Amino acid sequence: MTAIVGLMTKTTGEYLRDALDGPWKDMRNQCREYLASDTFTTDPALDIKAARARALEQMQALVDTGYPDHGFRRENGGTGDAGAAVAGFEMLAQADLSLTVKAGVQWGLFGGAIENLGTEHHHEKYIRPLMKLDLLGCYAMTESGHGSDVQHLETTATYDVDTQEFIINSPTPSSRKDYIGGAAQDATVAAVFAQLITEGESHGVHCFVVPIRDENGGDLPGVTTSDCGIKGGLPGVDNGRIVFDNVRIPRENLLNRYADVAPDGTYRSEIENDSRRFFTTLGTLVRGRVSVGGGAASAARLALTIATRYALKRRQFRPAQGEPETVLLDYRMHQRRLLPLIAKSYAYAFAQNDLVRKMHLIQTGQNKDPQGQRALEKRAAGLKAAQTWHATRAIQECREACGGAGYLAENRLTTLKADTDVFTTFEGDNVVLTQLVAKELLTAYSDEVRDYDALDWVKFAATMARDVVRERSGVRQLIQTLFDSSNETVEEGDLSKRAVQLQLLADREDYLVRTAAQRLRNGTKELGTPFKAFNNAQEHILSAGSAHIDRLVLESFIEGLDLVHDDEARAIAELLCDLFVFTTLEQHRDWFIMHRFLSVERAKAVRRGVNELVEKLRPHARTLVDAFGIPDAMLRAEMLNDASVYERE
Repeated sequence: MTAIVGLMTKTTGEYLRDALDGPWKDMRNQCREYLASDTFTTDPALDIKAARARALEQMQALVDTGYPDHGFRRENGGTGDAGAAVAGFEMLAQADLSLTVKAGVQWGLFGGAIENLGTEHHHEKYIRPLMKLDLLGCYAMTESGHGSDVQHLETTATYDVDTQEFIINSPTPSSRKDYIGGAAQDATVAAVFAQLITEGESHGVHCFVVPIRDENGGDLPGVTTSDCGIKGGLPGVDNGRIVFDNVRIPRENLLNRYADVAPDGTYRSEIENDSRRFFTTLGTLVRGRVSVGGGAASAARLALTIATRYALKRRQFRPAQGEPETVLLDYRMHQRRLLPLIAKSYAYAFAQNDLVRKMHLIQTGQNKDPQGQRALEKRAAGLKAAQTWHATRAIQECREACGGAGYLAENRLTTLKADTDVFTTFEGDNVVLTQLVAKELLTAYSDEVRDYDALDWVKFAATMARDVVRERSGVRQLIQTLFDSSNETVEEGDLSKRAVQLQLLADREDYLVRTAAQRLRNGTKELGTPFKAFNNAQEHILSAGSAHIDRLVLESFIEGLDLVHDDEARAIAELLCDLFVFTTLEQHRDWFIMHRFLSVERAKAVRRGVNELVEKLRPHARTLVDAFGIPDAMLRAEMLNDASVYERE
């Protein structure tokens, strides 16, 4: 299938790939070229020692490509292209996920903390060396007792006015820094998050640069590091633990963009509210969360490419005596296993591109709207949760769809499954992040509620009016635009129309948000405390957060359709969008029937619609996965070249 553009011939799949690649297509193509080399292959047979050594060698090879430069501003020696940095991370996920995480820790987390939380003298001292791997660092935030609850970390940084030093200490066993990438072996410096204490008063969590190893790799005085050992995946990442016993660092090692301590111990910050300062600090590091979600979704696209190409070759069972065995993807249930996940991958790719675009505009100073950062954080949290859960499910489905062959390490699916599993925990537990999204839905309608405690939140939720989601988000206007732009008369129940589809998802979101607010209000009266009210409604609140994400993703998919500049490719993309919607409706079919948004007959039409759509998309299966843009040299799945797998004659 081709279209002619001047003297150039472009396939339908290439038109789809252009749309999926988004604004950073050039960066993705550069990555495809060098990641296809043997340097960046993964080897599941390596032991931990060899895997870690290989990851470090691959990191140096990335330096030679200029890969790290995109993540840093021009004045610090980079290119200042934040979007390209995330796109590059996504591409690395298709090569070797140990390398992806190792690179993310060094240049994204550690380097990001230095650049975004530090000031000029920190930049001059650290950024060029860490970009070139002359300085290896780690990101010491998570503690054994506090993971997602960063605000209540226990590590302390107490200022000593006599020596003008901070004393970094782990006061309890639970304050041990845990699961820290780079801490077990390679990192010589840590970006440590700790409670800043000066003049006897705590000012909340701040970040400090703390040396942890000498030039020979030994622990510095007062620092004890240990190895987390064998994990479920990511053997090339040296996760470790750090304990501090009154380690002294110079006052200048406080990353002081948002707060500082004078030589006499006086604390000062332009952001007076401790909670607001904390969230402002974490907000500057949102790129990590954006990258993790995108990387997981990229790995899922790799798995779906492998499984789909296998399903187009592998035969099983004869329909009748004397006839050839049936290709796997000709079975309806095999189509249902893979094609809806491909459709969801397209949806998330468009949503991720939109998210990265928004992040790029904010981080490069092109969008200075103060509300933009807050909206970005909410969307990043929601999409990170959605995409990492999608990767976990999709890769497992791909493994099963490939039978015994899928269980062989040489075919990559088991490695992908093991390496991406922890992405549901990286950068925030998915349940906590979905809850964060829902909380923002309930409280994002006025600035004064940002720092509400549980009681204030419940009070505010009780005042919310009907249809707040659609009124505040602008989705009502989009729905009306879709109705107006239709060339045909649209009946209210016509599930094939975008306006109807979007309205159904918006209706679910709106209903769940309003009723969650009501449960919070009523629960306080009945149960006596805001915490009990919240705890009693938690599953309802999480459903509201998930519904919000579904609606945002559909909006991004609808907008992404306009980026497909070819009639045939656009028609295929439209079918994929329908399949994404119908499988989402099918997933929540009971809810839609129970709350009378779908009749039983319309619900049956949804099921039939899924079957019809996978049948229509079946002839385009190879085109769909080729559009993910993964070169043959990067697939590295032996079963795709196995002589025992017979292609259709």
